[in-house]
Formats: sequence, structure tokens, C-alpha cells
Amino acid sequence: MSKVREAFDKRIKNKQKALVTYIVSGDYGYEKTKENIRAMVEGGSDLIEIGVPFSDPIAEGVVIQEASQQSLLQGTTLVGIFEMVKELKEDIETPFVMMMYLNTIYRFGTERFFSLCNECGIDGVIVPDMPFEEKEEIQGIATKHGVDNISLVTPTSHDRIATIAKEAEGFLYCVSSIGVTGTRSEFETDFNAFFDVIKKNAKIPCAVGFGISGPEQAKKMSQYCDGVIVGSAIVKIIREHGEESPKLVKEFVQSLRNAIDEA
Repeated sequence: MSKVREAFDKRIKNKQKALVTYIVSGDYGYEKTKENIRAMVEGGSDLIEIGVPFSDPIAEGVVIQEASQQSLLQGTTLVGIFEMVKELKEDIETPFVMMMYLNTIYRFGTERFFSLCNECGIDGVIVPDMPFEEKEEIQGIATKHGVDNISLVTPTSHDRIATIAKEAEGFLYCVSSIGVTGTRSEFETDFNAFFDVIKKNAKIPCAVGFGISGPEQAKKMSQYCDGVIVGSAIVKIIREHGEESPKLVKEFVQSLRNAIDEA
């Protein structure tokens, strides 16, 4: 069983929900990123999404776009991110997954990329611009190196929801609504209908993300699935507070953890 799946199963066994948190690598530098990742782990995150900055992040809202641009301007590279992860994994057992765009993997070299994932401690990848029907582009090499190729499913996937849910691995990333990432005050998705199809077909845990802005939303959304994913709200804290962000990130993640534990 993969470490990603194990992280969810530990919570499920205790009748709890998993908390997945996201960060843009290199925003305010590698050292600050490491501090913020440690803060998320200390705050109660079960799985860390490590965002790889990209020049044209089509799935991301303004907050993550700005963080990605700033990170790239500061010289963040994929090699540098792998080195950062390797250092963190010396004393952190929490699973890490990379969220990135397909072109970055291709340019780096698919075999080289997944080999380094295995070597440095990346347990899964999320590629939002790769259609499910094209997942075989990386699936074989990812499997060879023991890395989960995590699938996304959206409310607009319609007839494809069942197929994607049946074949997904690690965990199923359920996109809460149409559009890009970013905090939302409300959602228009019929979650009962959306997750009904998913639960009938998924053989693995599922988590919902895109737009969860705080503890109350996290608590509300956790009732539908096995975990919640929070990204933009954390990136916003880092953007606004920079050097002082780790303490605030830890407090915010703790508030999310407490909220979903009360659900």
C-alpha cells in the first residue's frame, strides 16, 4: 500500500478525516518553504502538496499565480525543490506529493523525474492539465518508481466520473467547482449527487479541494468525503506575512484540523 493511501487509511480507521495542505515551493525561498512545511506538519496536516511553480499555471487563481511568479523570479528550480524535499524527509514521515504541470515533467525528462521522486521522497504526483484519458503518458514510469499518479475528477466530468473513480490510485482529488483554485464564499455544486457517483465507484479514499477558505468550510466539506484539501488560503498567509508566516501557517492548519475533527 502506498504512503499516500496509508495516510488516509489511518484517519479513516479512527473515524476521522484527512487534512491535505498545499504550498508553492520557493515562495520566499527554499528555507522559508521548509519552515512553512514543518509548520503544516506540526499543525496536523496528513499530506503535503508541494506546488511546483510554473510560468502559466492555468488551473490556479491569482494568489497561487503570484506566488509561482515570485518563486520563479527568485530562481526556484525542480532540482532545487528535490533537494529541499530530500532534506525535509530526513525527519518528516508525512507523505509528500507534487502538484505540477505536464510540460515541466516532459522538459525535465520523465524517467529522470520519477527516479528523483523515488530517491528524494515524493510519494505521488498531481498533474491538473493532464486529461485522465492521457494518463498513460506517465503512468508506466510512475508505477515503476512507486509514485502514485493521482487523478482529478470534477463536477463536469459527468459520465467519466465513474471511470475515473474506479481507476484512480493514492486518493481521488475531487474538484469542488468549475474554475481555478482560490478561496470561495460559497459553492454551487450539488455535492450529494457528485459524491454519490464517486462513492459508488471509488476503491480508494477521496478528498475535496479548490476553494476551501477556512475552518468552517473545511468542516462542512469534510462530511462528503474522506478528506479536505486547502491551498490558496495557506499561500495567501505566506504571501501576506512572508518571514513571519510559519507561526501563522501552523495556527491556521491547527484550526482546520480542529474543525474537521469536530465534524
